[in-house]
Amino acid sequence: MTTNTNAALGGEFLLGGDLPVHRLGFGAMRLPTGTFQGAVRDPETGVAVLRRAVELGVNHIDTAWFYRREGVAANDLIRRALAPYGDDLVIATKVGPLLDENGVPSGQAGPAELRGLVEDNLRTLGVERLDLVYLRVGSINPPGGESISDRFAALAELREEGLIRHLGLSNVDAAQLDEARAIAPVAAVQNSFHVQDRGDAELLARCEKDGIAFVPFFPLGGGWRPIDQARLAAVMERHEASAAQIALAWLLATSPALLAIPGTGSLDHLEENMRAGGIRLTPEDFAALED
Repeated sequence: MTTNTNAALGGEFLLGGDLPVHRLGFGAMRLPTGTFQGAVRDPETGVAVLRRAVELGVNHIDTAWFYRREGVAANDLIRRALAPYGDDLVIATKVGPLLDENGVPSGQAGPAELRGLVEDNLRTLGVERLDLVYLRVGSINPPGGESISDRFAALAELREEGLIRHLGLSNVDAAQLDEARAIAPVAAVQNSFHVQDRGDAELLARCEKDGIAFVPFFPLGGGWRPIDQARLAAVMERHEASAAQIALAWLLATSPALLAIPGTGSLDHLEENMRAGGIRLTPEDFAALED
């Protein structure tokens, strides 16, 4: 059992070739509410979680303007908790989805609407330039099946203007990655991937080869491919660890290009997740997790 709790134990990655980040980061989606349909969480707890995350070595936070519910918004909490931001803190955000009348991301923004979404993130985070902006594609649909050139080109123009430092893609396939890279450099890909959801293993290998970060947006399951914790039981017992800790340790050990961004609105869960960086899986563990 590991008692070490610091994000630095998970290793480091040079995001975009110039931004060093600890590979164990933090996802802000669950700060306003546990799910898009769930109850609103206390913003004071969200502020405390963010501050504790940074104390524990997190220097990569993943957010989005549309992570919000009934006046509680992840970007606002990040600004309130952490501004003025430390020089080593990297904040990534996503644009593309539009909110419906119930506040749930549904439709997709067109090229002309993306500037406004980027400006919303600049304003709510209180920065003059965004470190990393993902184009989120396809709403909740599986990757592929549509062109992203016009939308990615619109973001590339904002990068040329200095409003964005690096560009990323979320929920894309290999063809869409090629399409985007013909327009501008891609620093990160954010797709569904975890210990029991390895459908993008080839895309991960390609990202690793090309120095592109691969950032699973469901590192602990969720969405349409949840983790079956019973299949992790033997490894959990060997390490006296939780399912979340084993799932995160597996990600960090699978590829040096993998950045884990587990999200939570709980201080206890945050501490639990950060301890995963100190777990070292054995060949026996990997064999068990292949079953």
